[in-house]
Amino acid sequence: MDLQKPPPPPAQPEGCLVVAVRLPVRIVVLVLVVPVRMVWDALVVAGRILRDTVLRPLGRALLWAGRALFVWPFVGLWRYVLVPAGRALAWLGNVLVVVPAVWFHRYVLTPVGHAVAWLARGVGAGLGWVYARVLCPAGHAVTWLLKGVGAVLAAIGIGVYTAVAWLLRYLFVVPARWLYTWVLAPVARAVAWCARGLGALLGLLVTGVGLALYRTARVLFVLPALALWRWVLAPVGRFLALVAREVGEALGHAWRVAGRISRAVGRVLGTLFRWIFVEPVRWVYRTVLTPVGHVVRDAVLRPVAAGMRAVGRVAREALASARDTVRQTRAEFRRMLFGAPRQPEAVDRREPVARDTRTLGRSTTALTKD
Repeated sequence: MDLQKPPPPPAQPEGCLVVAVRLPVRIVVLVLVVPVRMVWDALVVAGRILRDTVLRPLGRALLWAGRALFVWPFVGLWRYVLVPAGRALAWLGNVLVVVPAVWFHRYVLTPVGHAVAWLARGVGAGLGWVYARVLCPAGHAVTWLLKGVGAVLAAIGIGVYTAVAWLLRYLFVVPARWLYTWVLAPVARAVAWCARGLGALLGLLVTGVGLALYRTARVLFVLPALALWRWVLAPVGRFLALVAREVGEALGHAWRVAGRISRAVGRVLGTLFRWIFVEPVRWVYRTVLTPVGHVVRDAVLRPVAAGMRAVGRVAREALASARDTVRQTRAEFRRMLFGAPRQPEAVDRREPVARDTRTLGRSTTALTKD
């Protein structure tokens, strides 16, 4: 499988400046980052402990309190007050508004509407007869009259329009066209030729002045700025970029190394805490408290529990006997006051009780009697 992997890219050669900057930067950054990383890890551990022991139970308590104070009362108000009230209001609205409105629409508005529709149909039929028998003939007559008057006026207007158009053509259009063709157009062409020549001259002047200004600005500003960028700013920028890159890599490397150091210090502190506090407490619990607890349990707690159970049993038996005595006394007192209770009467079970009773070994039916 290793033979099938592509070869790694060749490493870029690093100059002496990179190596000279990298080592002191990493040393300084490691010295500065290790305390910060240890403080950060300590704060992370403290935050986790605070979250697990204080904030999470407090949040659950606040959540329960919020539900008890806000959610559950509103749910109860909605379920047991607003919903029944809404249903009651809906029933009242149905009874007081909807049912009377439906009745009013069905038995009042609908007959009135039918009557108004019948009356409107009658009025419409009368108006249609008037339109067909009176207005249409009158309209046709007026239209025929207006057509005749319009034809006469159109003939008169066409003659007047022809005369006015001939006068306007020979009094205004023909002189204006001659003036434009032989006077205005040559003058405009001459003015345009002069303007084009003046524009070309101004263009040559502007081009020369611009070229001179360009050469001057190039010599005075562009070439010095280009030299400053090429020989000063670019090397300084590369050096600063190199320093920034090395500082960033050093920060990442120092952060990882500081994490390992902080983890090792935390493990050492945890081991010391376990050896100094946890193990002695565990040894005391296992070798001292547990045997003492077993002795106390076997010698004190179990006998006391057995005695308490015996006392409870005796107390229960005494209470049961007292209840039986009270029950018997109450029955005797009731018997003295009201007499003995009536005995239930025998009920005929529809079965023979004499010698003629049917058994499995005898045939006592009506057809096969002994």
